[in-house]
Amino acid sequence: MTEIRVPGLGESVSEATVATWFVKPGEMVVADAMLCELETDKVTVEVRAPSAGVLSEVVVKEGETVAVNALLAVLLSAGAMPPAQPKSEGPAAPQKAAPTVQEVKMTDVMVPALGESVAEATVSTWFKKPGDAVAQDEILCELETDKVSVEVPAPVAGVLSEILAPEGVSVAAGGRLAILTAGAAATAAPAAAASAPAPAAAPAKDVEHAPAAKKAMAEAGLSPDQVTGTGRDGRIMKEDVAAAAAAPAAAPAPAAPAPVATAQVSIAPPPATVPRAPVPAEDAAREERVKMTRLRATIARRLKDAQNTAAMLTTYNEVDMSGVMDLRNVYKDQFEKKHGVKLGFMGFFVKACCHALKEIPEVNAEIDGGDIIYKNYVHMGVAVGTPSGLVVPVLRDADQKGFAHIEREIAELGKRGRDGKLTMQEMQGGSFTISNGGVYGSLMSSPILNPPQSGILGMHKIQDRPVVVNGQIVIRPMMYLALSYDHRIVDGKGAVTFLVRVKEALEDPRRLLMDL
Repeated sequence: MTEIRVPGLGESVSEATVATWFVKPGEMVVADAMLCELETDKVTVEVRAPSAGVLSEVVVKEGETVAVNALLAVLLSAGAMPPAQPKSEGPAAPQKAAPTVQEVKMTDVMVPALGESVAEATVSTWFKKPGDAVAQDEILCELETDKVSVEVPAPVAGVLSEILAPEGVSVAAGGRLAILTAGAAATAAPAAAASAPAPAAAPAKDVEHAPAAKKAMAEAGLSPDQVTGTGRDGRIMKEDVAAAAAAPAAAPAPAAPAPVATAQVSIAPPPATVPRAPVPAEDAAREERVKMTRLRATIARRLKDAQNTAAMLTTYNEVDMSGVMDLRNVYKDQFEKKHGVKLGFMGFFVKACCHALKEIPEVNAEIDGGDIIYKNYVHMGVAVGTPSGLVVPVLRDADQKGFAHIEREIAELGKRGRDGKLTMQEMQGGSFTISNGGVYGSLMSSPILNPPQSGILGMHKIQDRPVVVNGQIVIRPMMYLALSYDHRIVDGKGAVTFLVRVKEALEDPRRLLMDL
């Protein structure tokens, strides 16, 4: 006999309401089968069978409130079932049921380690549906953290029997994502999955909606017919009511303004943003509202924090790229043949910045409370644009590496960034950043600091322009450079000097070799 008790409900949550029982006393269940759902103020918690057996008693009924670790039900273990089943159901049915219990092997698909100091992720995409057969190590879904995407492979071969965390849901490290039916039961799982939804349609009218949802519907003046349930068997959840309260704003054109105002309040944006003005119904029908990805929300928050915290200022200069381009044209074929990587422009900029940071160390420092931390190393961040947003992988100890090492590592980090394969460690600890807007055609911009760094260099498009050299007007490949810096720690003189040193090194690359 196994006692089914209320699991941990999360920090500061001490009780929950039994929303729905999916199994009745006397019914047989397999290991990990859903027994009931509990509802707290914030989330719905699923309670599953720890082993195969028969549900002999339900102690707490639907709608009742229970504390953590309270007794919910009693499960009779599978070992006690064989004597009773042949008597009640005859020999034919038990022979099919018994092997199923023995052969079914459920495997949890868990959230993998997400990296240092990362506690949760968002499920961005499921590549498989319940009932799909999967091979071992085949990618099931993709998770998105503040910085990187994490692929989740199948731990074993089998059938995806249930998805516990659908797309858009936040999951904690080590949490459960799905259940795989493995081994011999894999062949039977699709049939079970296909037959399961059928009986769900019949009792739909008898589905008991979540207690919190009933209360929310009463407060919002909504009936169950006006709310689309996303819970099991169409059960209406608390969040479904909130969504339904917001949805009518775009549907009825001549509706009274009062419901529109209510909808505006229910979906109010965070305090840091300006509330959105009412939109005409004909315009709202042509709009699409998409939830921010975790990466995009983090980018927005960090960039705004930089503006709110640092005394940010930008100084500009321009550089004649003839010296770098000539040197590159002479040696690029030999360089690629020997080192197996192309000689690009970024290596020159990394070396030039490392050279300038030695002379102006405050640009490579950071403020920590009332202290200034000067860093006797250069961990160079190189901003990379990806389909999901901007990421900044870090080239560690860039000041100690040669051109070949720098170009090779930048190429590898850039590819991993575009493929969403960067780890958290590869994007942490940068002391200075280079951002190249020129690859997109930007002629001039003011880059925003990457906190807690005190400086960021903006590269731009190389463009032929007329300039005066030795009293003569000539056409040269010119680039505007922009250095954004934190004026709390970097004075104007230091910022201008830094940019001049970068300019000098790029216009005469031999200075880098001579350490001048």
